[in-house]
Amino acid sequence: MVLHCPGMEFLNVGHNPWLVAVSLVVALVAGATGLTLTKDLSSKSVPQRKLAVSLAAIALGGGIWSMHFVAMLGMQLPILFYYDAAITLTSALIAILMVGFALVLLHFTTRSKAVIVSAGAIVGAGILAMHYVGMAGMQLCRAVYTPFGVLSSSALAIGLCILAFGTAYGVRSNRNIIIGTLCFGFAVFSVHFLAMETTNFVALPEIREFGPLISNEVMAIGVILSSFVIFGAFLWVGSTYLMPAPARPEITDPPLAPAPDPLPHDTRIPCERDGGKVFIPAADVAFVRADGHYTQVYTDTERHFCVWPITEATKRLTSNGFIKVHRSYIVNPNKVSRFERAKDKGRCTFEPASLPPVPVSRSHLKEAQDAFQ
Repeated sequence: MVLHCPGMEFLNVGHNPWLVAVSLVVALVAGATGLTLTKDLSSKSVPQRKLAVSLAAIALGGGIWSMHFVAMLGMQLPILFYYDAAITLTSALIAILMVGFALVLLHFTTRSKAVIVSAGAIVGAGILAMHYVGMAGMQLCRAVYTPFGVLSSSALAIGLCILAFGTAYGVRSNRNIIIGTLCFGFAVFSVHFLAMETTNFVALPEIREFGPLISNEVMAIGVILSSFVIFGAFLWVGSTYLMPAPARPEITDPPLAPAPDPLPHDTRIPCERDGGKVFIPAADVAFVRADGHYTQVYTDTERHFCVWPITEATKRLTSNGFIKVHRSYIVNPNKVSRFERAKDKGRCTFEPASLPPVPVSRSHLKEAQDAFQ
């Protein structure tokens, strides 16, 4: 990173207003796509969550990269310049990996306020890293930065991304995802142009070759292709906002096989920890979640792997007062601190707040209401 020094001769810089506007649209569409892809993952299996998180990382990270280079295509300099292909592609990889790391924290650890803030800060740092690495790939000219520009763009990137993820992951509703999308899109857009406003350019007499060179024309083709992918994904997930969920008849679970003899109240659940078996008292369990052919058992402080499938856990634990609230969840009503209903669905929250909320499906809503009145 080169900082401003007296005596440098700077180039005149302009911007195409149409491409500036397009770059904002790309950032907003990428944010909407990525944040929507990760909605309602708690009710899905681990492989499904991994796939959704991977696609969301590509959408958000690729959107950061595409927005930057759409804006760079609109930058007008009085000299011809190129991009180094290796550095340019590295900048895209950095954005995708840092966003992916943030999403892994959000969807594969206990989601607390500290985790959400950390994820937002990581994404903000990813935007900055992508921007400055991408700028380093310019050939025949060099970017010259000011300390104020670097510090102000850093504060803005991290602050807006924390706001974006704090909103989108505070309550996972369409409204909050839209607000989070606006914060994310404007974070990417404003960080780029704030950094560019305080950046100057000087001409270089020769190419500092690291990898193959990319002209503006070839870069335009790459950006168009990446934007097609992002917009296509947005159309795919757009039904979340444009199409109401179809009305479904009230359904009930199929009859269970004859229940075993009632178990004593101090039933213990066989779980695995550090390669050994432990038995967790049912009274200490907040809820049990399906995980493929197995289950995850949540206590106030820990999560354990259990070999019981959700059907077996349901048969054994409902005799101990547990309630099935979703095809993938059964809860201990003694651990539920609050039940909330939203139209034809609901959710249960727990103390401590570090435990994730549990969704209540439409078919189990009446049972949950009766239990928590």
